[in-house]
Formats: sequence, structure tokens, C-alpha cells
Amino acid sequence: MTFTQNSEAAASLTISTEGDDIIIPPSDLWSDEPPLESDLHRDQIELLLACLKWWWRERTDFYATGNLTIYFSPEHITTRDFRGPDFFVVLGTENKPRKSWVLWAEQGKYPNVIIELLSNSTANVDKGFKKQLYQDTFRTPEYFWFHPDTLEFQGFYLARGIYEPIEQNEQECLWSQQLELFVGVYESKLRFFSPQGQLIPTPEERAEQEKQEKELAQEQAKLAQEQAQLAQEQAQLAQEQAEAERQQRELAQQRVEELERRLKQLGIEPDIQ
Repeated sequence: MTFTQNSEAAASLTISTEGDDIIIPPSDLWSDEPPLESDLHRDQIELLLACLKWWWRERTDFYATGNLTIYFSPEHITTRDFRGPDFFVVLGTENKPRKSWVLWAEQGKYPNVIIELLSNSTANVDKGFKKQLYQDTFRTPEYFWFHPDTLEFQGFYLARGIYEPIEQNEQECLWSQQLELFVGVYESKLRFFSPQGQLIPTPEERAEQEKQEKELAQEQAKLAQEQAQLAQEQAQLAQEQAEAERQQRELAQQRVEELERRLKQLGIEPDIQ
């Protein structure tokens, strides 16, 4: 048995055994995606990744990335017929950095969820060719597209091998069974929402929220302290008033007793009511 390999980094490995050559396609391939359409597209991808990774920060059984090449056929390496979705999630896999997603190195796992960001130049491909590819070849259970400029948003789920539209809820969000999250447009951005409909925050939004909650707690503690001090002062004032009233009663009683004493000295029987 002999092994030969091309000097190029992405070359295939050839195993020769008794005259038969077995070609093992390369698995350590760099992503080969064109630049993103705009800052909106880049920011949108980063936003989705930041939110999902924060929400699943305790999980290690998924891989989420954006604008990364998916190599799904060894023959397509030479023909450059491969695809890199704008955003995709693979479940049931190791959460580790990768140069690209290579099917034959990942137990043949295709993405569970794909999101494409539309643009005027790619909308037809994303709605036509890519949708067909993700449906027929990838068999990706859920496919969404979103246009960062026009805010066009639609989602599909695979039913009996065909993509069917996902129905919107009252908040105009789409349920992702794969992610167990809602997907919807919020402040002109595509965002994730919890099953209860709460916005999944970015780490920065969560930090700001925690800061506000801490400041509110401090203000409430300060108010409670001031209220306690006021209650203490009121109790002290009430005590002082009670003491003053007691002293006044004692003084009045002393005056009555003194008057009675003087009257008796004069031989007058006091009749003080």
C-alpha cells in the first residue's frame, strides 16, 4: 500500500492498494466565499450569531456560523460548485472553530437551519436555485430569507420533501422547530425570540439590561432606606409628642394638687372637678 499527496494544501490523498487507487477528498479546506454585499449584511450575520451563541452559551452540541463555504461534493471542489449560506446552524455536532463545513468530514451532516440575506443581485438565486438546492440536496429542515433593505422575510419547513411556508403568529414571527425559537423582524433587524416571545438579547444588550437592573435595584434600596429613616423619624417624633403630652398632664395634675393644698390651708374645702 502506498500513499501519495499533491503538494497543494487542499490536495486529495490517494491510497494505492494492489493497483487500485482510492482517492480520499481533502477535509481541511478553507472557506471560499465572496465579500458580503454590504455592512447591513455583515452586521445582520454577526447579530444572529451573537444572539444565538449567547442563548445557547451552555450548549456544546451545535455549530453556528455565517458566510462560510459548505463543501458537499468532492467533485465540486474542482468545478467550484459549492455554496456558502449567509447563516446556518448544524445540530448534534461539536462546537469548535472550523475553516469551512466539509460534509465528508462531518459525518455527512447538512445544516438544520439556513438563513439567506437577500440583495437585489442575489434575490433570484436565493429564492430559486438555492431554495431548490437546500430542499432537494441539503434536505435542510428549515430555510429562511430576509432582505436587510426592504425587510422582506419568509420561512419554509420541509414537509414530505417539499418546502412549505411557515405561518406567522400574531406578532408576525415565524416559529423555528429546529432552534425552538421564534424568528422575526425587530427594529429593522432579523432577531430571535424565546418561546414566550421575549427578545433574545445580544451580550451587549444583556450587559446594558443588567446595568439598568442594578441601578434600579440600587435606587429601590436607597428609597427603601430613606423610607425606613423617615418611618424612624416619625416614630421618634410620635414618641416625643407622647412624652410631651405626658409631661403636660403631670404638670396640670401638679397644679391641681397645689391649688387643693392652698385651699385647704385657707380652710376651704376644694371642689375641683
